[in-house]
Amino acid sequence: MEEKTTKKSKRRCSFCGRTEDEVGFLITGVNGCICDSCSEQAHEIVKEAMQQKNKAGNLNLSELPRPKDIKEFLDLYVIGQDDAKRYLSVAVYNHYKRLLQSTGKDDVEIEKSNIIMVGSTGTGKTLLARTIAKLLHVPFTIVDATVLTEAGYVGEDIESILTRLLQAADYNVPEAERGIVFIDEIDKIARKGDNPSITRDVSGEGVQQGLLKLLEGSIVNVPPQGGRKHPDQKMIPVNTKNILFICGGAFDGIERKIAQRLNTNIVGYSAAKETVKVDRNNLMQYIAPQDLKSFGLIPEIIGRLPVLTYLNPLDRTALRNILTEPKNSIIKQYIKLFEMDGVKLEFQPEALEYIVDKAVEYKLGARGLRSIVESIMMDMMFEVPSHPRDMLTVTLKYAQEQMDKTNLSRLQMA
Repeated sequence: MEEKTTKKSKRRCSFCGRTEDEVGFLITGVNGCICDSCSEQAHEIVKEAMQQKNKAGNLNLSELPRPKDIKEFLDLYVIGQDDAKRYLSVAVYNHYKRLLQSTGKDDVEIEKSNIIMVGSTGTGKTLLARTIAKLLHVPFTIVDATVLTEAGYVGEDIESILTRLLQAADYNVPEAERGIVFIDEIDKIARKGDNPSITRDVSGEGVQQGLLKLLEGSIVNVPPQGGRKHPDQKMIPVNTKNILFICGGAFDGIERKIAQRLNTNIVGYSAAKETVKVDRNNLMQYIAPQDLKSFGLIPEIIGRLPVLTYLNPLDRTALRNILTEPKNSIIKQYIKLFEMDGVKLEFQPEALEYIVDKAVEYKLGARGLRSIVESIMMDMMFEVPSHPRDMLTVTLKYAQEQMDKTNLSRLQMA
């Protein structure tokens, strides 16, 4: 009789009914209890429900971030590049409106406007894409065009782009079909010459031909686990009609194509005097679709990327701002790293100016800043965790000494 009473008096989980001896622990509430297993399951259910609530399909137009709001968010992380930010902000907002469009009596269907961004290395193309992904209410993925080849050759198939998007959408096909894809390094699939290839160009023109159906909008059979290693898997049909594609590339050397079209030269004194005055330090601002064609993109691809924008080369002022101003700037990251060891880190203004001077010298854009600061801080980062101090100051003299010790000449472009 005592044994039965003891068993009945034991606390039980109000959800699964198990006693406190049969679970890890019980959380006691006002009128009941919940075990650790049930609470974990409840957390997963709430998390999934909140994700579904935040999907674009459940939003209305009044809840969408406006283009100005999107640009203000980008301004927190990316310095300058106002033109590219405006194009991106408008494109993303219009993409949302396409998803929420209801077919009315007028039968006007809004077509998607895929974007191509052109800018030299280190100007912020990929950073813009990664930053805007934080704000989106639709699945978003970044893929690299350099690994793509035609089907049957070593490399990744074009359909692997949509495999990544499916993974970002947790294999929810309707959600993936309203997502956004950023294709980085699009210039690396340019064909080798301006004339159509008579031989196989498996990582250039062939890939461009394969991308046509994705960019335009068609039903593509996507291998959910990648095509090469699992040939017997069941394909998932994905309609790309409502997927927005944003492409980015450095297009190294395209300035020569622009200069030829503008009847001017990048260097020298032979420019025609009759032509309109051209800013030779920033030829990228005059880019036109025919320049992309001259570089090696096929006309069909260019036609499916109707919005063309550019990123300005980073001048000294922009590099100085990038070093300290963004929310996750390089200097703030190092201050945070040392703060975790209980050390207050400071940079003298002269040292920051020296870092910027070196970045301008190496011509590597914002990426050069990181390499230079890393070289200067390496000895400090090695020593300080073992010998903590209250405060450290990076002076101009210290920065120069560290740079002299490091062989960074390999970074300097010829």
